[in-house]
Parts: sequence; structure tokens; C-alpha cells
Amino acid sequence: MSYKPTYKAANTIAATIETHFVKLHANAVAQGEVDLATQPNKEIIEVLIDVAFWSSLRKEEGHSPKISIAFLPPSQTSKPLKFAKPLPLNATTLTKIAPGVERSGIHVGVWVIDGELYIWGTTLNIPNFCFVVDVSAPGLIVIKHRRIYGIGKYTNVAVLKGEQIRIVDDTSCNNRDCPPILKALLDLTVLASWNDPINILIQFAVSMRSHGRGGALLIVPKDDQKWTESIIHPIQYLVEPEFCGLSNLAKQVGNQSEIFSQGALRKEVEHLAGLTAVDGATIINDRFDLIAFGAKIGRGIGKPTVEKIAFSEPIIGGEDKILYPGQLGGTRHFSVAQFINDQPQAVGLVASQDGHFTIFSWSKRQNMVMAHRIETLLL
Repeated sequence: MSYKPTYKAANTIAATIETHFVKLHANAVAQGEVDLATQPNKEIIEVLIDVAFWSSLRKEEGHSPKISIAFLPPSQTSKPLKFAKPLPLNATTLTKIAPGVERSGIHVGVWVIDGELYIWGTTLNIPNFCFVVDVSAPGLIVIKHRRIYGIGKYTNVAVLKGEQIRIVDDTSCNNRDCPPILKALLDLTVLASWNDPINILIQFAVSMRSHGRGGALLIVPKDDQKWTESIIHPIQYLVEPEFCGLSNLAKQVGNQSEIFSQGALRKEVEHLAGLTAVDGATIINDRFDLIAFGAKIGRGIGKPTVEKIAFSEPIIGGEDKILYPGQLGGTRHFSVAQFINDQPQAVGLVASQDGHFTIFSWSKRQNMVMAHRIETLLL
């Protein structure tokens, strides 16, 4: 290839990403999986990341590009939009076409033609484990792949921000008590359907983070009212009867149109996730009925103040730490940690205005609240 990458981080990470996809494909083939995308080699990985990075620093008519680049030929997708003449892959080309391809679900298709990488068109469908490079923000590049059955959010492999490299560690749950949402984000569990409860929680987390105002979500057992002991009463925005829009979708079975159903799910998730921007915590039960929002968390009578929490991040080098709650964030983080300390049967999600996202759950192994920071998996 004549293209010469200059982004140092792309060269640093390329071999690691290549190894990841080799293992991913080998495991899938051993399990009898088919319809697998072509594996990218180190050189292709480096070039795609380099072009994506330099594109992210440019602007077209005052807007920074947001692009999803997928490595595949037109023959590996259905109903591709093909250009009459392939376009050269470089930062100038990507920046120029970015305004037309920045909507969610659209991928710019890239493939090797006569020894060079070209943009052949766009597609809405990509095969299992297809290598994808997302331009998410200026200087922010996310490397990911499509899940094996195509359900739910793509699986992130690494995140690059300038010279900072964060590689996802899919073994991080081996010796920890990890909540199901984290295991699913690491692609350790298979999502059964579009309305799989874990997929709904993942969509909720993505939506909470995207509104950028910060927020807290408490998920409590449906048939257990102990959680009320840790909420200050009266609750200003109590919902009566409980709102069942999202829970009704979660119960759906049968042959509904998947596209229609996913659209309906997205609307209901956006509806409820938006409420987390209101000061206080939004409360739902584990069947996704909305109970309240704007709720104030207090320490339960006779419950000890949470003094320490275990902290982990599912990236290479993200070893467990023991922190004081104040080291993790502000009042929102402390109050949700206190709630889980009081109510270990519950789970708490906290989005920060700076983009951080944390899951709070009770660790039986460590007998304390555990905070899992997962924004690397949500981009």
C-alpha cells in the first residue's frame, strides 16, 4: 500500500488488534459459526485507524466528522450502495462525505482494490465480527466489531484518544463479581433477542450517557419494597400507577417486525432515560416499570455509612482498587454507592457530565459495594 500512516498510536495498537480478531475468528469457527467477516491484517488496521484519526481532526462546514468505517467487500453485505468509481481512502475524502453518512447504522465500506484501500460505497448491514473503526469525536477513535448474532450494541475492542490507548480486557470478569450488563458488553454472554433485558439495560446506559447532563438510575426488585427505606419521602415525582411502556415491550414475544420493535424500544428507552437528567435518581424495577424520578437517596435507618468501595475498569491495566466514595465522583456517586450498600439486591447506574459511566453493584466475593467504570464499552 502506498499510504504511509503517521499516527503513532495506530502503529502501537495494530498488532494487538490483529491478534484479537485472529482469536475471535478461530473461536467462532471452532464453534461452527458461519457468515464471518474477512479478518483485517496489521497493515490494514493501522491504515484505517490512521485515516480515521486524521479525519476526526478536520471539519466540513464547521462540523467535525462522525463516521463508521467497516472493512468488507460489497459481496459480504446485502443491498450495498456502490459508487460508480471507488474513492481513494484518505482524510480528505472521508471529511467530504462525512455529512452524508453520519447517521446511526450507516457504515462506509472499505476494501482492498489492486493493492490499495478504497471506499466502495456504504451499507447498513455487515457480517459477524466485521472490523469497524468509529470516528466518535475529534481525536477519539473506537475500534469495535459486530456481535455474532447482530443483536444489541457492537462490542468495543479498544478506544484511542490522542496518544492515550485503552484496550478492553475481556477477561476482567474472571475473578470479579460482574453484573450481567458488564458481561454482555464484554461479549461474554449472548443476547437472546432485541428485547433481552440486558440489551434493554445497555440501551438505557447508552442513552443516559448521551444526554450529557449526568444522571442516576436505580434498578430494584419488583416484589421487594426494602429499597423504600433508603429513599427520602415524600418522593416528589412518584409515578402512580407505575408506567409500563418499556416493560410491555420487554414482555413481547412472537413475530413482530424486528425493525419496528427496535424502533419502539428506542423511543421508550429515550423517554425514560431522559428522566435521569432531572436532579435525583430515577427508579425502575427489574421488569422495567417506572416507579419514580427525581428521588432523593438517604441512608437507611440503622445502616452504616459506606466508607470504602471496590473499583475496577474492564481495560488492560484496570486492576481492582479500594477507594473512598469521594475519590470516584461527587454527590451522585456517593449517594448511589450508599444506596447499594443499604440495598445489595439493587443495581445503580451513574452517568457523569464529563462522560464517565459507572455501574454500582454488591460484590459477595469482596463483601462490599463495587463500582465498574464502563464508558470505554459504551462509546
